[in-house]
Amino acid sequence: MTSIALLLQSASQRLTAISPTPRLDAELLLAYAIKRSRTYLLAWPEAVPSPAQADRFQHLVERRCQGEPIAYLIGRREFWSHEFEVQPWVLVPRPETEVLVEKALALIPPESSWQIADLGTGSGAIAVCLGLERPKARLIATDLCPKALAVAKANARRIGARNLIFVRGDWLASFAEASLDLIVSNPPYVAATDPHLKGEIRFEPALALIGGRDGMDCFRRLIPQAYRCLKPGGFLLLEHAPEQELALLELLARTGFEGIVCHPDLEGRPRVTQAQRSL
Repeated sequence: MTSIALLLQSASQRLTAISPTPRLDAELLLAYAIKRSRTYLLAWPEAVPSPAQADRFQHLVERRCQGEPIAYLIGRREFWSHEFEVQPWVLVPRPETEVLVEKALALIPPESSWQIADLGTGSGAIAVCLGLERPKARLIATDLCPKALAVAKANARRIGARNLIFVRGDWLASFAEASLDLIVSNPPYVAATDPHLKGEIRFEPALALIGGRDGMDCFRRLIPQAYRCLKPGGFLLLEHAPEQELALLELLARTGFEGIVCHPDLEGRPRVTQAQRSL
């Protein structure tokens, strides 16, 4: 029989090799395994979990040691101060995507009834946050994967975003010309040869990650469609890899977009590009 303190100490040591935050990982996994909060772990370090709980925890630690993301192990991830359900068929929401939400909110007038599309919604994190912050806007969240849409719908319902509809579709194929005020997307943009695919993200769905040989395939399809579907003066916001900034600028300008600007992520890397359809 082993106490919470000893379980956390042992797991933290094991997780040092795989995670930059081994203690936090250990606490999240143990809290999940014993169905308690992290506050409980800190308040009752001498408590002894049941053998079944300890076994469940060790199994989770072993999976984490193999590189499996914490979010998939515990089934949730915080984003924009909300807790989202996460399953292996959706991407894990990341802090850099909050830049996309921030820049979108800066564009959307607070009391507007804008028509907004979130393409490749995954867990629904972007659409749900925009819907909550701009309750008079109408959000259409699309995804090709029906299981991803089910996760997004569940998140919207649980978190309380009521102004969303969900559509299974391939980018903007089902949208009318000049029908949208804003399009946002975090599309697959990882290059097929990217060495990071051998790391932790190998557990995430390839369909939502890989954008062809150079990571640009989805942008080549999406950007012309976006120009067609945006109203004159409408905006497009795209998350992308830092090294794709110049290629995106060229593609957007060639398509006819104006006012192109790239916003940095929290580490100062080019991450979200904004463009506007000409009036």
